[in-house]
Amino acid sequence: MAKVRTINLPHYTAYPVHICMFKDVKNAAFLRKQLLEANPEFDYAFLDPTMILTPQHILSATLLSLHLHLTSRAKTRTPHSELVFRLHPNNNIGESYRKFGISDDSDRIIAVKLSLTPEITNESVGQHLGSVVEGESVDVGEGVENVGMWCDVEKVKKVYKLDSNGGKGREGGTAVNGNAPTNERKEMEAVMSGVITLKGS
Repeated sequence: MAKVRTINLPHYTAYPVHICMFKDVKNAAFLRKQLLEANPEFDYAFLDPTMILTPQHILSATLLSLHLHLTSRAKTRTPHSELVFRLHPNNNIGESYRKFGISDDSDRIIAVKLSLTPEITNESVGQHLGSVVEGESVDVGEGVENVGMWCDVEKVKKVYKLDSNGGKGREGGTAVNGNAPTNERKEMEAVMSGVITLKGS
């Protein structure tokens, strides 16, 4: 059974969010094929963890995708595909999946599942992902703090068009080995959350 962390989003406590992380994944191509075929049993947001900066980064997009789904304003078929779409700063759905979704050779994955029906629980998500993902389940952390630990900061900066200090158009030094100091991540997080919010307005 996979390790699952369940959290409640503000204003939407009736729809818990379940988050799992995996490393050494061997069957990403199979998982991606299920998504492409719209297999309802695999209705998850399978994300490339190198593109997720912080817990707030992923939760901002999750909250927005749930809100748009519940208010019938989503641009994609499910709230999980909407989550992937909302992470990208532009409006190209295919590009969103290429940048933030998994690829056939992904060896690390973040999986997000929304409890849109009562039968979707922490246990049911853990059992299902544990049986279909060929990889090692990783502890997400009490406050999902581990969600950003595999981030490639330079890749994220490139997609969001951030300068080397995390802001837009500011001078500064460069990050080392894809890692960023906490204060830089906070600055980047603030800009990215704003971009996600503006895209959804």
